[in-house]
Amino acid sequence: MEGDSTLRLRVFDLNCWAIRYLSKRRQERVRLIGDVLRREGFDLVLLQEVWSEQDYNDLMVKLAGCYPFSHYFRSGVIGSGLCIFSRFPILDTLLYQYSLNGYPYMLQHGDWFGGKSVGIGVGVTAPLLPLSLQLHAEYCREKDAYLPHRLVQAWELAQFIRHTSKAADVVLLGGDLNMHPEDVGIRLLRGWTGLQDAFAEATHFEGCKNGCTLVPDNCFTDKSELLPFPLGIRIDYILYKAISGFTVKCEELRTTTGTAPGVDMPFSDHEAVMATLHIQRQGQALGATPGTAEVALADVVTEAQTEVALGLQAAQRQRYSSGRMAVLALLLLLLQAAAALGTLAGLGAGQPFPKLSFCLLAFLALGVLALATGLYLFHTVEVKNLHGTKEQMWLALRALQERP
Repeated sequence: MEGDSTLRLRVFDLNCWAIRYLSKRRQERVRLIGDVLRREGFDLVLLQEVWSEQDYNDLMVKLAGCYPFSHYFRSGVIGSGLCIFSRFPILDTLLYQYSLNGYPYMLQHGDWFGGKSVGIGVGVTAPLLPLSLQLHAEYCREKDAYLPHRLVQAWELAQFIRHTSKAADVVLLGGDLNMHPEDVGIRLLRGWTGLQDAFAEATHFEGCKNGCTLVPDNCFTDKSELLPFPLGIRIDYILYKAISGFTVKCEELRTTTGTAPGVDMPFSDHEAVMATLHIQRQGQALGATPGTAEVALADVVTEAQTEVALGLQAAQRQRYSSGRMAVLALLLLLLQAAAALGTLAGLGAGQPFPKLSFCLLAFLALGVLALATGLYLFHTVEVKNLHGTKEQMWLALRALQERP
């Protein structure tokens, strides 16, 4: 913003759902996304679930003339799926992978293999700090086994923003948070960072009713998951705040509505979110801080801490069960070893030795021991991270309560 006191920033955010070999009509949808980005000419593009790095490379080549600066954030086994395209130079990048991200044995969900993360691209405009992110999916709202993990991610994201945004003038966060606007994780993130919701603050809105980004009319959406929500749900967000010396206002917010222009399918299973932000330089420092509403924020932190504590208890039970299974498998192996030694010593002379059954049982016991040991170690790490987050929340809560 050198030489000018205002900037209108057009932002595009989309969960692309581009998984190689699994996503329906993936290549065609990636091409359509590239077409709309070239046509609309946004200033900043934040994409999630671009799991195929080849898709990112294709987009980078196609958009080079419009978005000369881009970055793909690599993480996990199959990749974070996060990438940024920008008209402005990206001076530096940073990826933070959440300490908890689901369970590796839940293969049907796959969040653990993606290494859910938040990626930062530091730019020269403002200076602007854009973040693209995705949190763990919900899957079942009535019995949400991943809520403690998602709260840990929301807490780490909030702390990450607070500690990395001090040198920035404007923070812009876009992505799939996998949480409803009233959920404790969203309230925790916004309350602790002071981020504003573009949908709630927009002067003009156009798109799906209530700003929903996961709607039942989408042909790629699992309709059964949205039965309690006939209009859909809003889980994709553009959040922003001014740190110092600037103000940010959302002039317009739009979502896509249904199929892409000229074809019979949408860009993704999520609707895209597009915002026009008016950034203006001011003569004095501005920006919200966690101390602006300590009482309400303390209640949110208390609620989040309670859910994390419940998750900690569940993780401790799982660790105990895994440890007990490992001990039983080890005892079985020891008994087999004793039986084998007894046979070699001639204690069972005249009795046939069931070699096949013995070997099968030994392999089974070894497999159970290896699996149980792996689960025990995994849940030990989960317990430590949940316990650490619980303590951090307790310290933050005490600091809020002690403020005059």
